[in-house]
Amino acid sequence: MLPTREAAQALLLEAEQCNPGPWGDHSRVAAHCAECIAACCDDLDPEKAYILGLLHDIGRKFGKRHLGHVSDGYTYMMELGCDEVAKVCLTHSFVNQSTDDYIGNIDTTQEEWDLIQGNLRTLPLDEYDLLIQLCDALAGNTRVLDIEERMLDVKRRYGRYPQSKWDANLALKRHFEDKTGKDIYTIVQKDSFTL
Repeated sequence: MLPTREAAQALLLEAEQCNPGPWGDHSRVAAHCAECIAACCDDLDPEKAYILGLLHDIGRKFGKRHLGHVSDGYTYMMELGCDEVAKVCLTHSFVNQSTDDYIGNIDTTQEEWDLIQGNLRTLPLDEYDLLIQLCDALAGNTRVLDIEERMLDVKRRYGRYPQSKWDANLALKRHFEDKTGKDIYTIVQKDSFTL
């Protein structure tokens, strides 16, 4: 099940009240990017893409966690019956479908860790998972960023950025440029879009 656009917006607003921070606007920028790119793809629904982009970080509702926000978002969305959203809550942080190149603190319980690991091994990634991974890498807090600029920012904040993840993000950008036949930055209005 997928919530409506209005329901998704309400879920994000409620979540921001529980844990205010720039992550809410980052989610809005990701949603904008997802909707724009999906509109250029014959096999993707822009409305669905927007909703998935908007809620990919919904696990942040439950506090300032790093890897924990992945399991929190997955569990929360599954409890609401929103399995498609739950999936992107889990997959958006793992462009190589592995925790090996995760950047940030591993602040999960063993149960949460097992949930993440087990699902990463069994859930096949589809075009929506790939799209939200790309849009997460494009989305700043108020605007669209150059993907390499965003990765350098993460590297500055965390002290590292695995080359395998860097390469995978650039491959995602190329994938959607090949799919749409257009420059990604033009599609997402990188130089003009702001919240």
